[in-house]
Amino acid sequence: MRSKDKISYFYDGDVGSVYFGPNHPMKPHRLCMTHHLVLAYDLHKKMEIYRPHKAYPVELAQFHSADYVEFLHRITPDTQHLFANELAKYNLGEDCPVFENLFEFCQIYAGGTIDAARRLNNQLCDIAINWAGGLHHAKKCEASGFCYINDLVLGILELLKYHARVLYIDIDVHHGDGVEEAFYFTDRVMTVSFHKYGDMFFPGTGDVKDIGEREGKFYAINVPLKDGIDDTSFTRLFKTIISKVVEMYQPGAIVLQCGADSLAGDRLGCFNLSIDGHAECVRIVKKFNLPLLVTGGGGYTKENVARCWTFETGVLLDTQLPNEIPENEYIKYFAPECLLNIPNGHIENLNSKSYLSTIKMQVLENLRCIQHAPGVQMQEVPPDFYIPDFDEDEQNPDERMDQHTQDKQIQRDDEYYDGDNDNDHNTDM
Repeated sequence: MRSKDKISYFYDGDVGSVYFGPNHPMKPHRLCMTHHLVLAYDLHKKMEIYRPHKAYPVELAQFHSADYVEFLHRITPDTQHLFANELAKYNLGEDCPVFENLFEFCQIYAGGTIDAARRLNNQLCDIAINWAGGLHHAKKCEASGFCYINDLVLGILELLKYHARVLYIDIDVHHGDGVEEAFYFTDRVMTVSFHKYGDMFFPGTGDVKDIGEREGKFYAINVPLKDGIDDTSFTRLFKTIISKVVEMYQPGAIVLQCGADSLAGDRLGCFNLSIDGHAECVRIVKKFNLPLLVTGGGGYTKENVARCWTFETGVLLDTQLPNEIPENEYIKYFAPECLLNIPNGHIENLNSKSYLSTIKMQVLENLRCIQHAPGVQMQEVPPDFYIPDFDEDEQNPDERMDQHTQDKQIQRDDEYYDGDNDNDHNTDM
């Protein structure tokens, strides 16, 4: 048991100020709400707070195709009408709209997950948190399900430079299809997704029979669930499967995607999990004492998203939070009760004991087929940071780095102050 976990937390206020458009369920503003709740509970005093670097296009192209990254970089709401064919090709449109500062949004949330992985790799922390990350549906050449850049795949690729095996766990209500697909043919990443499956529920993948192929056969695990699963059933199944996975696979690091749309009362979800039930999964994973990268993901009832990720930040810090939410800039969103815990859901639980038992047995049977901790021929470790050359004179003078941009690239331990010097006060909205 480590004496005390060292935790790095990544946040940039700009990430919460983008707007997907009217009636779109994805509200990045939930990230500002989460951060202010973390501050209100004084959790920032127990962690190192960093503003992530904005990931360079070449970093995003470690997974995504260069032409797709280039298109995301160039497209704007004003020019999109000129690119109907490309919008269709890259799946941009209703679910994944083009909005103001889209590319910068992607650079920030992806930069946070990449930075988190690098700090873990360099043993500068034990746990790294990026609630802005976890956009698990994005594919190599296209956007999907509100996700444009798959920061999780980029973070895992970074961890693979230092770890022979990485375990990916996903508790979002939607199947983690983009991450599974990226590593479907390799045994160096095991993906485990717990999600709603059936009834044409997005994205429609994640059957228990989907287990990986070629070298990756048996290294993809899917736990398909029906509507209304509750804390007891979910956490029992989670603990059984994940404990066996860690024992058999012996990962060097874990990435945990904590999509909060699996909570009761989510606008797009259909599970009955309480915040404590959701957070129990975080507690279970933390106890393995392995380098741990934690991200957000889905979550469309934004006050509950903020409650959940703040509570889970507390769990990662071994800090019990009072149920009464402290005064903060967004307190009105938590009215009238202003409590951290949420009421239990009332959706009928369609997951019978026999159904869950069958799923569990199938998963455990597949796990018996893997070799104990597969051997890996380690490749030469690529450089940590590739910064493309650019000629300052060729840049548009209006686009040269302003002071704020330069500041953003500096990692500082003293970024958050108490009182009037807190430079976060004026960054949001």
